[in-house]
Amino acid sequence: MSNTDFIVHDKEDNVGVVVVENTPENQECTGWIMEDDSTIKIKANVKIPLGHKIALKDFKTGDTIIKYGYDIGKVVADIKKGDHVHVHNVKTKKW
Repeated sequence: MSNTDFIVHDKEDNVGVVVVENTPENQECTGWIMEDDSTIKIKANVKIPLGHKIALKDFKTGDTIIKYGYDIGKVVADIKKGDHVHVHNVKTKKW
């Protein structure tokens, strides 16, 4: 998918993984959902680097992040749809 900006593995995921060098602030990004070969559009609110996550929905502190169909952590600061999801707003539930 040549014009794919991020990938979502499972339809239950609530974040996508950026697969381009950077998504510029305010860019309309195209995501590919691998599970059913569909696409979605999300506006990136901020620059998001390659390999980092983009929020597919709004999150409140305490919510769970799902990636690859698995719980990967809890939200520690509110996140808006299109925001950068990383260590500044998500932490593991193990500690």
